[in-house]
Amino acid sequence: MIQIAGVMDMAEARLLAAAGVTHLGFPLRLPVHREDLSDAEAAAIIARLSPSVGAVLITYLDEARDVAGLCRRLGVRIVQLHGEISPAEVLRLRRIAPELAVIKSVIVKDSHLGKVGAEVLNYAPLVDAFITDSWDPATGACGATGRVHDWDVSRQLAELSPKPLILAGGLGPENVRQAIIQVRPAGVDAHTGVERPDGRKDEKRVRSFVEEARAAFRELDAARDRG
Repeated sequence: MIQIAGVMDMAEARLLAAAGVTHLGFPLRLPVHREDLSDAEAAAIIARLSPSVGAVLITYLDEARDVAGLCRRLGVRIVQLHGEISPAEVLRLRRIAPELAVIKSVIVKDSHLGKVGAEVLNYAPLVDAFITDSWDPATGACGATGRVHDWDVSRQLAELSPKPLILAGGLGPENVRQAIIQVRPAGVDAHTGVERPDGRKDEKRVRSFVEEARAAFRELDAARDRG
């Protein structure tokens, strides 16, 4: 999985798909950052995506019915729960929208496994995957911070988790290969690390990010084959 989040318009979605990005993230209902698109604009883009490209709702909604309703309006079958949502609400979401694949974010704030490790074990029976991301203490933002967290913690979580783990947080073409080799995730996600200063996606950076990520995943596959 190679995901890029923060799609601005259809032209940008096409650019990302052409570069080999496998999943596009659409952040909506955000407590800190400004939304890039309205619900209607996001739905229009998602409806025109190639079947080979997955659309992912990234949201801080914390009630199952709200999450399921927004997924239906957008036409997505994958949701990334990025806020504080209780296990009971995640279980309720699985019951009312069993067609959804659910990714739960885990925010790495320090170099200690304890709290995030317990969170992974607590939610693992309820979700399909996890995504580790970074926290910005200055703004309170969890995600789209441009900050790298302690990859050793994500590596430990990848080993601990019975579900696949996706790595996010400050990733760009300069460091994604190293991050994949160190953490050994099932996928990676980038947002600000592939953007120009104006917030638009930089095609060269996107293509380089995809190439570096693919090279690292091939290296991991080769190492597994040898071992």
